[in-house]
Amino acid sequence: MEHYILSNGVTIPKLGFGTWQMKDGDEAYNAVAHALKVGYTHIDTAQAYKNEASVGRAIADSGLSRKDIFLTTKVWNAHHDYESARASIEESLQKLGVDYIDLLLIHWPNPAAARETVGFKERNAGVWKAMEEAYNAGKIRAIGVSNFMVHHLEALFETAEVKPHVNQVLLAPGCPQEELDAFCQKHNILLEAYSPLGTGSIFQNELVGKLAEKYDKSIAQVALRWSLDKGFLPLPKSVTPANITSNLDVFDFELESGDIEQLDRVQGVSQQADPDHTNF
Repeated sequence: MEHYILSNGVTIPKLGFGTWQMKDGDEAYNAVAHALKVGYTHIDTAQAYKNEASVGRAIADSGLSRKDIFLTTKVWNAHHDYESARASIEESLQKLGVDYIDLLLIHWPNPAAARETVGFKERNAGVWKAMEEAYNAGKIRAIGVSNFMVHHLEALFETAEVKPHVNQVLLAPGCPQEELDAFCQKHNILLEAYSPLGTGSIFQNELVGKLAEKYDKSIAQVALRWSLDKGFLPLPKSVTPANITSNLDVFDFELESGDIEQLDRVQGVSQQADPDHTNF
């Protein structure tokens, strides 16, 4: 597994295993257990996924050293202030069964319930303060955000003592988020790609299919390689053992620059939801 280095010097595996929509219990446990068995060392979960306990149990049962696994979770929208976020961090540590979290993210920047009360700037400042405190205490190795657009990041910078190390957003062929990418590069924020296969929409794309034939790779592998060649960190998700294994096989080729540009512009792929207008 290849690695990126975050702005604080922490190393992070270049490809992670996503667990969104995996049911707590056997489904999440078995998928994570298989991922760890075949070579993933980076596992991504969240409070909202409601599977932290199963993810933590699979990690504990893997036989791998805790220091060899990079574990991410996220603070959910229900937490609107410092105290609530602080308590939620302790709850995640307990559910995951770990002494520290490698990466903690604010899941969404502008929760619906906070829009007409505290507002997103005050809400994020309070949550971020709790995360910085846990980071400084060694309970978290890196802190970041998810679904933050440029204006959310700029607002957070006004009060943050530590700039986000990571921003996890929807990135896939046809959704390169170029403005956000340029901003995050300028501020040394690594972009992680959730739904790097366009929530499945990539599989119906004719161009991606042709490129898969050209490189003698699967459609999923071409899409994941696009993320890597763009400098993103993809987080593919699957509960199918064969696909979990296949999605790791992306480090033995690179896409030609012209093909990357074509993939940037493909049509019909899922796009980033507007975080200022979500209903949750």
